[in-house]
Amino acid sequence: MNAGRLGWLGVRLYGFGYWARVLMLAVLVAPLGCATPGDGGSKVVAPEAQRAAVIERVNARWAALLKGDFDAAYLYLSPASREVVTLAEFKGRVQRVGLREMAVDSVECEAELCKVRLFLTYDHRLMKGIRTPISESWVIDKNQAWYVWPL
Repeated sequence: MNAGRLGWLGVRLYGFGYWARVLMLAVLVAPLGCATPGDGGSKVVAPEAQRAAVIERVNARWAALLKGDFDAAYLYLSPASREVVTLAEFKGRVQRVGLREMAVDSVECEAELCKVRLFLTYDHRLMKGIRTPISESWVIDKNQAWYVWPL
């Protein structure tokens, strides 16, 4: 269709006025997507308290892994991770062979995501006391820290 053949209607539909209305509608509607209601149960947590809570959960998860209690360690996975990885798959992928200790190096949180850097010490049949850096992602969901299974 040609705007010239439509006369004044073509100018109104396809001219500057049309795009001005589209832009105005976009400007008015876009903020509504950001204004979603929360769950009502979340509260603002101080960064240090959030960091301390994540460290506590990291230590508890690794204590279970070091003991070989994979059922308990599995419960630290985020609900979304547990939907993807079953307990049997988790047990099949996690190995305890030679694990000695874990030490948290740093925790950096931004909103609901925390990056944890830790050092894992383990023994290999050829070498003892190997210290390896590991990075983990933890999410805060309903004021609880959960380990995110890497895909």
